[in-house]
Amino acid sequence: MVQFETIGVVGCGLMGHGIAQVAAAQAGKQVIVVEADRAALDRGIERIAQSLAKLAQKAVEKKQMDEAAARAFVEAARARITPTGSTAELARCDLVIEAIVEDLDAKCALWRSLAGVCPPHTVFASNTSSFPIAAMAEASGRRDRMLGLHFFNPVQLMQLVEVVRLPETAPDVLDAALAFARACGKEPVVCKDTPGFIVNRLLVPFLVQALLMAERGDASKEDIDTAMRLGCGHPMGPITLADYVGLDTTLAILEGWHRRHPEEPAFVIPQSLRDKVAAGKLGRKTGEGFYRWEGDKRV
Repeated sequence: MVQFETIGVVGCGLMGHGIAQVAAAQAGKQVIVVEADRAALDRGIERIAQSLAKLAQKAVEKKQMDEAAARAFVEAARARITPTGSTAELARCDLVIEAIVEDLDAKCALWRSLAGVCPPHTVFASNTSSFPIAAMAEASGRRDRMLGLHFFNPVQLMQLVEVVRLPETAPDVLDAALAFARACGKEPVVCKDTPGFIVNRLLVPFLVQALLMAERGDASKEDIDTAMRLGCGHPMGPITLADYVGLDTTLAILEGWHRRHPEEPAFVIPQSLRDKVAAGKLGRKTGEGFYRWEGDKRV
């Protein structure tokens, strides 16, 4: 029977620090966080501390905990997290989750190195949002003990985890992954190793079609976004969402899909998207994309 008691998280950035937090605080697991960049590691651990403090304060305000219990909760969660710059520490993990840069070569290189660090029972999982799990499984040499665990940003708030299985993924490994996601307070969904899994496979082509409509002059970007907000109840329109996610991220996903699946008509790349990225107008992160932004607010 596969059980995950000690969790390794490689990468302590935007996604990694959130995964480490929910694994330690919600699931109650021992967590080893690996980040080669000491400054990035310190920033990630500080983010966890701040997030736990906010979580505890809200629990006190809602009278779910008293002050003493809230302090104990935060201290216990932080004590279960071990930050390190060395992957050698991952040798004692039952599950290692990779949350490094979205670069397939970098991910495969990591898995090749970890294959010689972690014992045979260790399960490997990637938090990738778009790359094929099979390519990483091939690099790791553990096709039966490899899967995708795609958390969503911000990890502390978003309830979904996509669990991506390969044909070779052992049934008890899949069951353990589902149990871990639920222990983290998430709702897991299972899918095959298909491009973009479930969410991005549907979401990215949706964003593309909105950009193509605007390119053709079928409607203005503002009216397209308003139509989807008010007609479909979406919290933000598709072109606003593309800006929010990052136009460079959207382009990178599309280019990867198109390269690997040139026959798929849904993986078309709008020229307007290429132009914005070439001009360095990446959306919210740079203050301008298809819209202008001030922080997280569209102007």
